[in-house]
Amino acid sequence: RIMAAVAGSAAGSSAEPATKILVTGAAGQIAYSLIFMIARGEMLGKDQKVILHLLDIPPAKSRLDAVAMELEDIASPVVAGVVATTDYAEAFDGVDIALLVGAMPRGKGMERKDLLEKNAGIFKGQGEALEKHASKDCKILVVGNPANTNCLLASENAPSIPRENFTALTRLDHNRLIGQVAKRAACKPWDVQGAIVWGNHSATQFPDARFMTVATKAPEGGAVSWESARTKIGEGCDEWMAGELVETVQKRGKAVIEARGASSAASAASAICDHVRDWGCGSGGKAVSMAVASEGNPYGIADGIFYSFPVVCEKGGKWTIVPDMDVSPAPVQERLKVSEKELLEERAVALGK
Repeated sequence: RIMAAVAGSAAGSSAEPATKILVTGAAGQIAYSLIFMIARGEMLGKDQKVILHLLDIPPAKSRLDAVAMELEDIASPVVAGVVATTDYAEAFDGVDIALLVGAMPRGKGMERKDLLEKNAGIFKGQGEALEKHASKDCKILVVGNPANTNCLLASENAPSIPRENFTALTRLDHNRLIGQVAKRAACKPWDVQGAIVWGNHSATQFPDARFMTVATKAPEGGAVSWESARTKIGEGCDEWMAGELVETVQKRGKAVIEARGASSAASAASAICDHVRDWGCGSGGKAVSMAVASEGNPYGIADGIFYSFPVVCEKGGKWTIVPDMDVSPAPVQERLKVSEKELLEERAVALGK
């Protein structure tokens, strides 16, 4: 129901009911950017009213209340209501879109296994809350890391919500890939398309620029045509795409933390809006990167994990994995399988299977 409403709003209808959007970790850094983007209509459009359900842990209640105060103060024409709470039942009640942003951060000296075990309890509980309280057509985006496996945990504990309604965020990596290629090709990001991020939202991800194209305009404002980004960039491009570019995108989050002393909250919030908007309103026939359930995928990736693929989204919330990308070269297969192996190992730790 809700994604049809969002698509209708994008087409210009203003009679749709308010969409209930849950944001967990709502007193945190990413949420502080995200919530006000939603309130400005950057996620669902300026004609779609929203009711924001904001959840955080009890020690963060005063900061959560401050966010609610600021939402009052901006007098948004989009926000039809705010529920700020530390109670799962109240937070998840009837929500149409759940943005699971909050997660246990990785502490100093903490192994990845420890992080997975700590988050297993959180996302098991949130999956159970989705099962018990959310709309059965709820669309879920998991942001809190390790996002792919946290998404798996949530879906396993909400069996009545369709598996395809669960996704994890790799759009930030997708956007980073576009930004780096645009910079190298000396063009604008909106003139670049064809980015793909495969695998896990981790250092094993494969940011794949092999199919990227750059817009070129004919003289005197003629029709736009597209040329290979390789051609546009020129000499040394293949080596750059296979080496430095991959490493830059994989380590971009760490680089931002080192530069500003805090995580990449604003770009993450922007990517969340991009993900949900394309999911609900359609991606216009263009492939975007989303971590989705791997069952039945055309690339030989094991079932039972959430893996980032190129997908095309239709209005109303349906996504389809793009089936015909060439992943046959041995170095590409190796990268895809490395990320698959990591996700299978994470699943074993988180679910014991």
